[in-house]
Amino acid sequence: MIDNAFRGILPRFARPLTRLYAKLNLTPNGVSVIAFALGCLAALCVAQGWALAAVALWWVGRLADGTDGIYARETGQASSFGAYFDIVLDMAAYGIMIVGFAFLHPELQTNWLLIQFLYVLCIASALALGMQEAALDLQPRDDRGLRLGAGLAEGGETGIAYTAFLFFPQHVEALSQFWILVLSITVIARTLLARRQLAS
Repeated sequence: MIDNAFRGILPRFARPLTRLYAKLNLTPNGVSVIAFALGCLAALCVAQGWALAAVALWWVGRLADGTDGIYARETGQASSFGAYFDIVLDMAAYGIMIVGFAFLHPELQTNWLLIQFLYVLCIASALALGMQEAALDLQPRDDRGLRLGAGLAEGGETGIAYTAFLFFPQHVEALSQFWILVLSITVIARTLLARRQLAS
């Protein structure tokens, strides 16, 4: 929900980072790998209960993830494989964080399993709707290489949820239940949108 607004602002401030990537001779796919590696480190910190380190690593990784596509377009390296690779590593990063939370709060195993299950439904519904919208030549919402259907819970909301889990551990049960609700609403709302847009 907030990703599109952020995606519209980020290119104005990304030039120092994209220059750094070029100076380090990184490819856009290499930046995607770095973003995923930072997500893995964040998950390790989550499992150890190192909240500040986990949050810092997560958001730095998401900044890298948000600028890999900008860098690809700036340098003429945008590719279909890059778009595929980016979303696969994104979902791997989101998922590995939940594994970290499962180690930190094993008493909430059911919640973490439900979240992982709903992530599968969220990305499947986003990709399926995006593909069908493209087939109908509907106007895209953004300039991403891989088209995703609109939804309530996207990357920005996911990061906010993880930050809340870490900074308010005394409320993590309620917060994780709320996140399950948000993810469920996302799948239902996207399915209703698909029904309205794609029904013939």
